Amino acid sequence: MISLRKMRVLGAAEWRAAGLARAQLRSLVRSGDLVRIWPAVYATRSAVEWSKVSAARNHALLVMGATASVGRDSVASHQSAALIHGLDLFPAPEDMVTVTRSPARKGGRLKSEGIFFHTAALPADHVTRQLGATVTSVPRTVIDLARSTSFMSAVVTADSALRAGLTTTGALLAVCHQCPRWPGIRQARRVADFAHPGAESVLESCARVVFHEHGLEPPELQFTVTGPDFRYSADFYWARHRLIAEADGAIKYSDQRAAIRQLRRDQQLRDLGYKVVHFTWRELFRDPSAVIARIRKAFASLTPA
Repeated sequence: MISLRKMRVLGAAEWRAAGLARAQLRSLVRSGDLVRIWPAVYATRSAVEWSKVSAARNHALLVMGATASVGRDSVASHQSAALIHGLDLFPAPEDMVTVTRSPARKGGRLKSEGIFFHTAALPADHVTRQLGATVTSVPRTVIDLARSTSFMSAVVTADSALRAGLTTTGALLAVCHQCPRWPGIRQARRVADFAHPGAESVLESCARVVFHEHGLEPPELQFTVTGPDFRYSADFYWARHRLIAEADGAIKYSDQRAAIRQLRRDQQLRDLGYKVVHFTWRELFRDPSAVIARIRKAFASLTPA
């Protein structure tokens, strides 16, 4: 009989083919040695425990369950592949599995609750294995999302892939070159050209897009300022205006000490002749024009003495 100590995810028919009778399958489910993770799909206890370590593993287990149900030639793609590769997604993805199938595939279901299907060519170099699941490669995943989501959402994912060293601009453009007539490929090229590893968070990636859409010149990212007794990496810097802009997440001002440190650092930067502008996530999305106006006003102001 098949070992239940190993990490396995199989459909009910596959468990029976491996030697489990229906009564044994029911008994093992009752004892918790097998866990139902998808309709008529069961994982061993060790697989379920393994999946609890991270969101990427948890989604990988869901993908394994989904593909056991609808066909193991289905490849996790788009949001599912991004989750398994550990890429940033904005906004947060829906609670479902996304797969791609080759158009050459004959038969099989193209509808299943909790699964979104795409049909597209899957060259061998666009497919890999990650966390036990068959997924699209990082470059293909980024380009698929760039073709099918908003420019801002795609930049968030592309920036995170470059920042983590999981792909390169050249690799992204190579995928575009292989799929020249696919829907959305023009935007995908724009995303590949625009993406930058220097954006260190979702907020910074979104801010880059807002700056671009409002016609601001591209800032330098992660500009290092060295003072007499400090070294500081600024989120954005426009050298021509000696302006630093900081994207402030919620944690930055979560306590009074953090706020005091920020005020002290801002004064140190101004003492060195820099102008400093801060904006928050809420400001960027509720009133982006006001953020842009604040930056333009700072551009026009005199450099601190």
